[in-house]
Amino acid sequence: MGKKEEEDIIRIAKKMDKMAQKKNGAGALDLLKELKCVPMTLELLQSTRIGMSVNAIRKQSTDEEVTSLAKSLIKSWKKLLDEPVGGDKTSDEKKKDSLAPMASPSQGSPDAREESSSSNSSSKSEPADVMSNTLIATFPRAAPTSDSVRLKCREMLCSALQTGDDHITIGADCNELSSQIEECIFSEFKNTDMKYKNRVRSRISNLKDVKNPNLRRNVLCGNVSPDKMAKMTAEEMASDELKEMRKNLTKEAIRDHQMARTGGTQTDLFTCGKCKKKKCTYTQVQTRSADEPMTTFVFCNECGNRWKFC
Repeated sequence: MGKKEEEDIIRIAKKMDKMAQKKNGAGALDLLKELKCVPMTLELLQSTRIGMSVNAIRKQSTDEEVTSLAKSLIKSWKKLLDEPVGGDKTSDEKKKDSLAPMASPSQGSPDAREESSSSNSSSKSEPADVMSNTLIATFPRAAPTSDSVRLKCREMLCSALQTGDDHITIGADCNELSSQIEECIFSEFKNTDMKYKNRVRSRISNLKDVKNPNLRRNVLCGNVSPDKMAKMTAEEMASDELKEMRKNLTKEAIRDHQMARTGGTQTDLFTCGKCKKKKCTYTQVQTRSADEPMTTFVFCNECGNRWKFC
């Protein structure tokens, strides 16, 4: 992998990310054309995460030429993920190789079988090694397990991570990522009881949410570590749309409370910060998720001061 090529791709990716954030695609076509001339490899694709940047430009741009070129690049890069390492043989050469053992007079000998099996196993392991070694090098690999419940949870987490085609574009090892997330959850609860299962289910539902693709992409890219993903609250995992809705609901509840000068429950448990009197009225509103405590709004009957008590 050339250092210069990697630097060029990272430079282009940063420019594209800024364009996508500002929703301004001016100059995107030139960057894509420049990118097309760079000889792409699997290592470069995984180390630079350029696929995410190009995909973001493709979705944001209204220019048909930009969209078409971005799709073409992504399609060509996907082929790199399916190619065996060092495999640039033509279809005719592959056919000859597949027929060679059949035509060999010594194919029935033990030595021939042993050599064939060892070469096949080594060729199969090479792509897997590339994927696993380059993707999540910053986080320890998950320990293997024989527990049927844990294995099923890892399988479902992996399926959730594979929602859409982002894992292909990024080149993520979903099997390893799901195992790491499950390992972090299990290390917290030390067993596979209902709390463990509920934690796993909440990760799966949020990762599969088609309205919240950013969470899944951040996990696949490594912006959200497996350890953090295992412990995130429902509010932290929520989509930007849902977060904005909750924020507006909270504002509306506060506004409605401030407008209501009557009603509520009389109490002397609160002391007003302004007049220091204890003649107050309070009401409680569920402004957060159902498993969180209610928010208490307090109104001073003496001076009219209002405040929120969590």
